[in-house]
Amino acid sequence: MTKRDRQAAILELIKQHRVSSQEVLRELVSGAGFEVTQATLSRDIRDLRLVKVTGADGHPYYTLPEEWENTPPLEALLPTLYISAEGAGNLLVVKTMTGGAQAVGLAIDWEEWPEVLGTLAGDDTILVILRDPGHTGTVRKRLEEISRPRS
Repeated sequence: MTKRDRQAAILELIKQHRVSSQEVLRELVSGAGFEVTQATLSRDIRDLRLVKVTGADGHPYYTLPEEWENTPPLEALLPTLYISAEGAGNLLVVKTMTGGAQAVGLAIDWEEWPEVLGTLAGDDTILVILRDPGHTGTVRKRLEEISRPRS
């Protein structure tokens, strides 16, 4: 069984059960026929963009927020939406096609790049706040590389 099969099973399990911890999830995944280590499960949780929320009963559980469920990865967005990026100090201003900034900003946040503190997005502009002015060129170059269409 593939990683894709395992991750599909994880999504089904969190839709069917209130999964309160990685250990509970690991047991459920194992019961579904997938032997998985804690490290692999942690990567799957990140890849699937699962978050832990607190239910009305006060107990935490994993879920996939609706607004994130349909957010494509950065590699799928940038080739069609990216226009340019220009930096000053520890700030990088990224221009996108009209209406593209929210999705691209969210996708950048999901990348969890160590250089990035966070993003603020409007309609066609994203402000990327970097940890250090020395990171501006690195992040701009990474965005430009990802934005190149694949052939």
